[in-house]
Amino acid sequence: MHETIQVNSDACLQQVLDSAPEGACICLPAGEWREKLTVRTPGITIIGAGADSTRIVFDDYAQKIHADGREYNTFRTFTVAVTADHVTMRNLAIINDSLHPEIKGQEVALTVYGDDFVMEDCRLTSTQDTLFAGPLPPDLCERYVTLLHAELCQDRPLRQRFTNCLIEGTVDFIFGCGETLFENCEIRSLCDARGTGYCAAPAHALSQEKGFLFRECRFTQEAGVGAGTIYLARPWRDYGLAEFENCTYDAHIATVGFDKWNDTDRDKTARFYETPLPVGRVSWARTR
Repeated sequence: MHETIQVNSDACLQQVLDSAPEGACICLPAGEWREKLTVRTPGITIIGAGADSTRIVFDDYAQKIHADGREYNTFRTFTVAVTADHVTMRNLAIINDSLHPEIKGQEVALTVYGDDFVMEDCRLTSTQDTLFAGPLPPDLCERYVTLLHAELCQDRPLRQRFTNCLIEGTVDFIFGCGETLFENCEIRSLCDARGTGYCAAPAHALSQEKGFLFRECRFTQEAGVGAGTIYLARPWRDYGLAEFENCTYDAHIATVGFDKWNDTDRDKTARFYETPLPVGRVSWARTR
């Protein structure tokens, strides 16, 4: 029998997470915790009172100066980082409320470096780079070896599943190299001062046969987002892999669907699939 831990609203969540035994179920009441958290215990389940009621919030951003004298960089800005395997989260919200990424840089809400991660009926909110689905691309593991803790540079295949979740942001707000399923999720684009946005930025290696799969998801927009100003995806690395299966799109999604990432040649290497494939998509988008 797994232990159930009922958390008080005034508890320090990091202390609860650190002391919880493997396989524990941690139940959070309604309320807001302003903490930066790392989940290191395998097999735990974290359940809130609802995505509109239980909120974990922090406000780090890429250009902020860390205690070590260096900028935070994208990969240290998370509100919550999951580094353990077999972790499940339900009925809660994880938020980075720093805002203004055009000035401050990237602002991650959730970072996942654990395998077999499951999130259900949750909300993820930030602006640029809301959700990082690990692992890191190998070149960044090498580049940031002195910047990031070893648990944030795991070079191994990682699987994640998001079901019935709301994920919202502005630019590249779902990114990484994970084998990640988004099922029946709402992917909401928020207003951005720069005027153009990108939902996904996959960075998978050519050797990876599975990447991001959006299945029966709804791509929606905040009021004020311009028609045709948002791309479904652009490849963060050459062979980024993203599939869109039976999804629906509001008017903010550009007819061409995908962007090749600035002046690169990734239109020749990126692996983007869509079923059904709408008329007007870029010539290098394919269907299965």
